[in-house]
Amino acid sequence: MSDILFVEDSPEVYNQVSHALANLSNIVWAKTLHEAQEAYSKNKFDIVLLDINLPDGNGIEFCTHIMSENPEQSVFIITGQEKLSDKVLGFTAGADDYIVKPFNSLELKVRVENKLKKLNISSHSSAVTEWENLKIDKNKQQAFILKDEKFVSADLTNIEFRLLIYLADREGDVIPRDTILNEIWGQDVFVYSRSVDTHISKLRKKLEQYSNYIKSVHGKGYKFSVE
Repeated sequence: MSDILFVEDSPEVYNQVSHALANLSNIVWAKTLHEAQEAYSKNKFDIVLLDINLPDGNGIEFCTHIMSENPEQSVFIITGQEKLSDKVLGFTAGADDYIVKPFNSLELKVRVENKLKKLNISSHSSAVTEWENLKIDKNKQQAFILKDEKFVSADLTNIEFRLLIYLADREGDVIPRDTILNEIWGQDVFVYSRSVDTHISKLRKKLEQYSNYIKSVHGKGYKFSVE
């Protein structure tokens, strides 16, 4: 069974969530950011469910902090804030999903269940993937390129690293821009599909002489191939 940290000060919302996810997860309930930070520092969680407005601070700041320490941590924002600007802020901070209160319990369960399935598949894949000139270490959250006969860090941002993993895990497959956009940024955030091109361009520059590992497929999208 998975472990979830739920950061929310409302007992009513906690009861709804705990009931919806009872058969999926062990839930640790934190009613304040202080409690959440303490729990997160002592335990490993598959997913963090996080409210924005908390008695002692802003959940977005906690999300940003989590991402700075563990970019692969899955975070769902669950909040009453439904403005587009709030959603963009949440996804920019690194959240995987953004759920607006009041929400349907079944929908929440399905979203969490789908994410847990993806996490389970990912956990069974090798932590280190290596080609002749490129190495990806998922545990260290780093990519390394071969320079002067030794591997050096490519110094990727969180988004760039997630893009590289996403494409490399599907080596040889052509992935449409919109698919990449939805998988990396989420379906509920308003981001132009051409933003994918911008981030791919930055990623390629950091891969230096191995930039051609990420290939453009005209009119379709991108694919990762070392050939």
